Amino acid sequence: MKAVVYNKQAHPDRLVYTEIDKPVPGDDEVLIRVQAVSLNAADYRSMKMGLIPKRKIFGADVAGRVESVGKNIREFIPGDEVLGDLAGYGFGGLAEYVTAPESFLIRKPGGISFSEAAAIPMAAVTALQALREKGGVQKGKRVLIVGSAGGVGTFAVQLAKYFGCEVTGVCGTGNIQQTLSLGADEVIDYTRKKFTESGRRFDIILAIGGNYPLAAYRKVLADHGTYVMVGGGLSQIFKSLVFGRFLSLGSRKMKFLAAKPNKADLEFLVNLVVQGKIKPVIDRQYTLENSANAMKYLVQGHSKGKVIVNIS
Repeated sequence: MKAVVYNKQAHPDRLVYTEIDKPVPGDDEVLIRVQAVSLNAADYRSMKMGLIPKRKIFGADVAGRVESVGKNIREFIPGDEVLGDLAGYGFGGLAEYVTAPESFLIRKPGGISFSEAAAIPMAAVTALQALREKGGVQKGKRVLIVGSAGGVGTFAVQLAKYFGCEVTGVCGTGNIQQTLSLGADEVIDYTRKKFTESGRRFDIILAIGGNYPLAAYRKVLADHGTYVMVGGGLSQIFKSLVFGRFLSLGSRKMKFLAAKPNKADLEFLVNLVVQGKIKPVIDRQYTLENSANAMKYLVQGHSKGKVIVNIS
């Protein structure tokens, strides 16, 4: 089968489009004919930190058709359309076929495309867990989403509005209209104005990537408010975990989210998509052969939503 395999010696991208053996599902696995994959910051950050999947194939968010199943599989049969986040099972999506336990997968509804389905798992679940589990989202809360234009941000804006919040997004000039179209009540253009100078305070702050000092976020955090850092590099995560504890003294809380794949959360989100309450925002789509270019574009940090690799 065709796959994009990590090779440390293959400069400059280290991602090689090549032929490898097709995987054989174990007794507790499903073999998926992959139709689409979405790339995430987890892919390139894992690569940068040297956390290479056992199969040396990145791509966690997959959507495709069940090709065959192991003898212990009860939930799926060949032909079923599925989606899921395989980050907890060694990634592997940038290939024509991948194996996964049925516990990592849910059925894809007929009303959404494979590309749309692949765009949902990691980004949408991360946004949901940041708002609901860490942020304690409730109707009427004032929510600031710093990084509202990317994969997680576009879902976070829509979910915050779904929960009845007043939403302010922070993004660059070219993404203002997109953020407003997703339901944001206000958008701050970070190239022209610092969000710390808005004169407002927020009940929940989602800092996607954590690109500003913790003290800056705390400055605009309301009493009894919650700051949630989502993603970011090792240095940013370390600072959030260590200094966030000290800055949390009093009524304002500084938290870090380590999102985890959750089947119930994913099913909830897919149902919202089917109902038209939220939608995946897809920026660019690439072929499997051009996966290195897709990753390169994502690393630049200017994507307007999700970056998809189609493998049909």
